[in-house]
Amino acid sequence: MPRPSGASPAPRPVDARPPRLKADDAAEKNRPLVEDIRLLGRILGDVIREQEGKEAFELIERVRQLSVAYRLKRDASAGRVLDRLLKNLSGDQTVSVIRAFSYFSHLANIAEDRHHVRRREHHEAQGHLQEGSLAMSFERLARADIRAADIAATLKHAYISPVLTAHPTEVQRQSILDAERAIAELIGRRDSLHTERELAETEALIRARITQLWQTRMLRTAKLTVANEIDNALSYYHATFLRQIPRLYGELEQALNGHEVAPFFRMGNWIGGDRDGNPNVSADTLRHALARQSETVLRFYLTEVHELGAELSVSESLVGVTPEMQALAKASPDRSEHRLDEPYRLALTGMYARLAATLHELTGTEALRHAVAPQNPYASADEFLANLRTIEASLKSHHAQPLIEPRLKPLMRAVQVFGFHLATVDLRQSSDKHEAVVAELLQAARIERDYSALPEAARRELLLKLLNDARPLRVIGHRYSELADGELAIFEAAREMRARFGAGAIRHYIISHTEDVSDLLEVLLLQKEVGLLRGTLDDAALADLIVAPLFETIGDLRNAAGIMRAFYALPGVLDLITRSGGEQDVMLGYSDSNKDGGFFTSSWELYRAEVALVELFQPLKDEHGVTLRLFHGRGGTVGRGGGPSYQAILAQPPGTVNGQIRLTEQGEVIASKYAHPEIGRRNLETLVAATLEATLLHGQASTRWGAPKAFLDAAEDLSRSSTRRPASPTTSSPPRQSARSPS
Repeated sequence: MPRPSGASPAPRPVDARPPRLKADDAAEKNRPLVEDIRLLGRILGDVIREQEGKEAFELIERVRQLSVAYRLKRDASAGRVLDRLLKNLSGDQTVSVIRAFSYFSHLANIAEDRHHVRRREHHEAQGHLQEGSLAMSFERLARADIRAADIAATLKHAYISPVLTAHPTEVQRQSILDAERAIAELIGRRDSLHTERELAETEALIRARITQLWQTRMLRTAKLTVANEIDNALSYYHATFLRQIPRLYGELEQALNGHEVAPFFRMGNWIGGDRDGNPNVSADTLRHALARQSETVLRFYLTEVHELGAELSVSESLVGVTPEMQALAKASPDRSEHRLDEPYRLALTGMYARLAATLHELTGTEALRHAVAPQNPYASADEFLANLRTIEASLKSHHAQPLIEPRLKPLMRAVQVFGFHLATVDLRQSSDKHEAVVAELLQAARIERDYSALPEAARRELLLKLLNDARPLRVIGHRYSELADGELAIFEAAREMRARFGAGAIRHYIISHTEDVSDLLEVLLLQKEVGLLRGTLDDAALADLIVAPLFETIGDLRNAAGIMRAFYALPGVLDLITRSGGEQDVMLGYSDSNKDGGFFTSSWELYRAEVALVELFQPLKDEHGVTLRLFHGRGGTVGRGGGPSYQAILAQPPGTVNGQIRLTEQGEVIASKYAHPEIGRRNLETLVAATLEATLLHGQASTRWGAPKAFLDAAEDLSRSSTRRPASPTTSSPPRQSARSPS
């Protein structure tokens, strides 16, 4: 990766599009891919013959041959034969054919993914740069005379967060994903094998996993529970995030020539906190989600501390350690005579005992191994990180820097990124539910008999009055509805979970169907009711959760800037936001706006809404330090590698990214992007590369577009014709469209 320096670097010519290959060159380039597909196809065929019999295998092979003749060779007679053959299959034969072709497609995808990694490794070894890579982005930044210090300063204030969400149509089983992940690792291992014995052993392992696939039910027969969805999401942390995100930081630090890289990358999660349309998500679900997340990350830390203790066998009889390190070793309960002169091992044994106690206290579970009994749990992740920094400083003092890089440094970065909570769980609920709860509270307190019937202006006036009243609304002994009890229990659980796992555990409250200012004020009032908002708007109030409106329909998008302008104009709101951290998230819904208005109108209105929001918040940023962060609810539209994710971020209007972006990663798209470490690493890198380019190369351009009137009229006509509901005329000019992104 090229390293930006303080001096203006000489630009190196880079062609982002490789030259066209001759047929022979292309065939050679893809030869390993073809070999992998043939290997996996051959083994699958052997397994089918062994498991289902020769007749079943020959049927599947006949279908394959006819399909090839019809689709590739344009043989119409083969198509007719294939049609008759398929129509006459029995039920069992149909299932067998479907399973065979499904698994072959899965295996071919595995081979293709591995080939992408292989080609990328080849290009990097040759010094070639690829679109969507950090290396390419750093090259472009260097050409623009953007230096390492500028990049580090941008990352210091950046916030990049993929947010994992569940999907109601996801049916693929974790057992299938685990087996396919194992096959991918074995295929990757073959590239480094040289002897026939090693290749045969690896092929035998692949055969075992494909046999497992064939004998495993492919789809779920029962609907996923929220607990199942939580466990599925956590599997990607084991596979990719826990190790690959620290690795990504390490590469950034190396490329920035010693400039410190602040923690800017955060993982988000909706599973366990998203109640919009899901009655199975409750306060107990939220507690379970965070307990499982905490257990996942704490067990990872325990493993790493155990391994670190094995590696840091440094003897104090040979080197001197710092006084702080001596104190940390002395505080350890480890009294083994075999480690008396090994301060790092003594300290790490004590730290392991503290982590084990923390695991038990936060999750109720036990560590797998104990050198000494669990004791003295950590009060916070920062306290654990401080111990690790003591070890780091001491190792540096006696020239043991090489012992820091392999494990200690990635562990320290992991603690910065994941804390004791692993990922931020977003809360989400529909605005009509909040309205119903507020109406019930006000009626029981005899403040307002029919809140829902009030016009918007009266609602705002009443809600502001209540936010300036220090008294709670709930009446002791009153029996509230199941909805009100459940919603208030979520807010109370959020306060409890933040105190238990840290402020990073829950930061955002997403309001679906935000249609007016009162929708935001209602959530502030519900925060106040349980202590998540302390004080009053007119007297130094502080809110723990960022209230994030979700604008989904075409009408909502058109009103987005107006709603936020009116919200910030209310007395006390701007001061509340600045005192509470100065962050404002706004979520934009892609799928609902597309359903509502059609593809063109949805894309155009999303673009207009982003531009209008940036223009609204720029003075608030300059004068009050309020940071706007757009959250893109893109669902399954984000693809693999350096393609759609990279292009989608770069296609955002100039000035709208500004180092801040959250975007959803949904359902089975998560598996395709993050189930395999190397592919997951590449997708994480793409998010960072695109965000840096969008911020530093495109972010300074004007957000106002000019165009000939004829073009504006034509674009407006197209927008109207593609809108499924009547659309009012637009007033600003359309952007240049990227052919590779909806935006």
